[in-house]
Amino acid sequence: MIRILTDSAADLTAKEAAAIPGLHIVPLNVLFEDGETIRDGIDMTRADFYDRLQQADKLPRTSQPSPESFIQVFEEAKAAGDEVVAILISSKLSGTFQCAKLAAEDCEFNDVYFVDSDTASPGEYILIQEAVRLRDEGVSAAEIAAALDLLKKRIRILAVVDSLKHLHKGGRLPAAVALVGGALGIKPVLSVYDGAVHLADKARGRPGAYVALFKQMDKMGGIDTRYDFVMVYSSDKQVLGPIQHYVRNNLKLEGGHMSQIGSVIGTHIGPSAAGIAFVIPPEQ
Repeated sequence: MIRILTDSAADLTAKEAAAIPGLHIVPLNVLFEDGETIRDGIDMTRADFYDRLQQADKLPRTSQPSPESFIQVFEEAKAAGDEVVAILISSKLSGTFQCAKLAAEDCEFNDVYFVDSDTASPGEYILIQEAVRLRDEGVSAAEIAAALDLLKKRIRILAVVDSLKHLHKGGRLPAAVALVGGALGIKPVLSVYDGAVHLADKARGRPGAYVALFKQMDKMGGIDTRYDFVMVYSSDKQVLGPIQHYVRNNLKLEGGHMSQIGSVIGTHIGPSAAGIAFVIPPEQ
């Protein structure tokens, strides 16, 4: 059997995870200023997390899983004679990928194929869904990992956020970039590709930022409809409305997956964020 391993930064709900046979999720951690540590997706609901985030005087910190969390998964797979495809948050955003590789070495588990997703949250979700599809078609673990390494180069995330202060404080954006998006009334548009977060555009007011996001989608080549796309929000589902309207009415696309961003990624992008993850068409 081929097991699929991922981390909580993929932001699957418990119901979504339970629907995928052989899926294992290792949680990252969020550390609050009062010393409390929670396991992402386990110890606190997403609604409660955003309530607490908005009331916090100091930004929480996030940390990668413990090596023991990965070792347990690898030991179980080794005992069962299973292979593992590990799809993990970008190594440029977290030490989770390196932690998992060291854990595999420590327990001498060789039947694991690692995929540095070069993305997070909805981008990881797209890769997981493709891994499940390929596994169900009888594709080998090595071939699944190779296919995902190609697909990840075409995954894009675009998001409108209230400010860049969370990303800057969390070390995911340099101060100079954060200042660009910090002007009064300016709403940044972020993009995630090649494993890192970038400032794609900015506009005055949220309506303008949505227009800028849609222009970025078009500039990137649009959505390859052979793959699922994911619409995401952090604290407030209502802010996703303009993206839903654009996808349904302008692009004439049905389907798609909707997801709330969890506590680890939410720590860095903040409340009231909305975005979309998709696969761009292949180069001609």
